[in-house]
Amino acid sequence: MTDILPDRGFSPTQRAGALVEALPYIQRFHDAIVVVKFGGNAMIDAGLAATFAEDVVLLRSIGLRPVVVHGGGPQIGELLGRLGKQTEFIDGLRVTDAETLDVARMVLVGKVGREIVGAINVHGAYAVGLSGEDGGLITATPRAAALGFVGDVASVQPGIVERLLAENMIPVISTIGADASGQAYNINADTVAGALAGALGAEKAIYLTDVPGLLTDIDDVGSLVARATVAEIRAMVEDGTISGGMIPKVEACINAVESGASSAHMLDGRIPHVLLLELFTDAGIGTMISKEST
Repeated sequence: MTDILPDRGFSPTQRAGALVEALPYIQRFHDAIVVVKFGGNAMIDAGLAATFAEDVVLLRSIGLRPVVVHGGGPQIGELLGRLGKQTEFIDGLRVTDAETLDVARMVLVGKVGREIVGAINVHGAYAVGLSGEDGGLITATPRAAALGFVGDVASVQPGIVERLLAENMIPVISTIGADASGQAYNINADTVAGALAGALGAEKAIYLTDVPGLLTDIDDVGSLVARATVAEIRAMVEDGTISGGMIPKVEACINAVESGASSAHMLDGRIPHVLLLELFTDAGIGTMISKEST
């Protein structure tokens, strides 16, 4: 097994101190389900993708139960471009005809999902790739006629994921769902992560994004909100403090918490080992959203 805690210039005292600081969190989160949405720059950058895989394996090794939900918008767009197919977006969502859906399924299930599984399994035979179509995991409904085969989550049947977790496996889930007739739909990965976290009763739903967390001013990293309740987030949306591209990110977090997850976290996926910094250090990093004040 590859060393997942390599020596990167830290002294023995520093390394021991980090482990001591992590101990109460390791004890607290033992056997907890953690759903991690993986996407953005972290997925494209080979170095960040490798450290993400290390982090997920470490979580499993110390007794947590990670579930990975991934997107793949840039990769889908790249392949569509190579095929000479034009892409139209409505409110940030890709209009998906039958041909585009075939490309999305091929990229998400056959390429991106397999790459994540492979990166994790470098450290041991832990990861199993799934689609939302497998085992009736995600039942989808169409979002809007103008969007074609873009779906919303109608229901989640997490039995297949729970069985894998019971076997100490790491499920890696591609966000394709299907309706009752078997018609497939491409679903936003943030939406799936929130719905799945709720259905599993996850301790945490963690969204790796391309921003430091919830920013009340997208151009000012000093405007980071470290902690907030769902009610506080809704109030900030209503009064315009949260706007633009931040709204769908916080809506995904709210959905996760209201569906049953204990808390949701927005983290900067461009930071190496950001999962460990959030879960196992006193300071934490990014934004945590919960139903009530903690």
